[in-house]
Amino acid sequence: MASNSDSIFNILSYLKRHPEKIFALRSCYDNVIQIFFKDVIKVADANIYFPDNKLMVNCLTDDFLAQNGDLLDSFWQLAGHDYIDHHEVWATTSHLTPKNMYLLELSFE
Repeated sequence: MASNSDSIFNILSYLKRHPEKIFALRSCYDNVIQIFFKDVIKVADANIYFPDNKLMVNCLTDDFLAQNGDLLDSFWQLAGHDYIDHHEVWATTSHLTPKNMYLLELSFE
């Protein structure tokens, strides 16, 4: 079974290659970005890692941050921010069924 980090990496990589698939990218708080994308995009084990109308929150591992820092930074910059010094990144995911969207929120702590 895929891990949550695998799902996060795969979807972020896909969206970086296909930014036109991002429905909305919001930054309501100084340390958070919210990425919304249509649920027609395939997500590994979506029923587990993007639960219907519920939030799932996970702290991304240090290994994930070390290996994928540039990928995370690219979304941070895409949201209109400059460099942020962070020690942890929390990923909140959900399938917003009434909107036919997925939510991937990244909180940089």
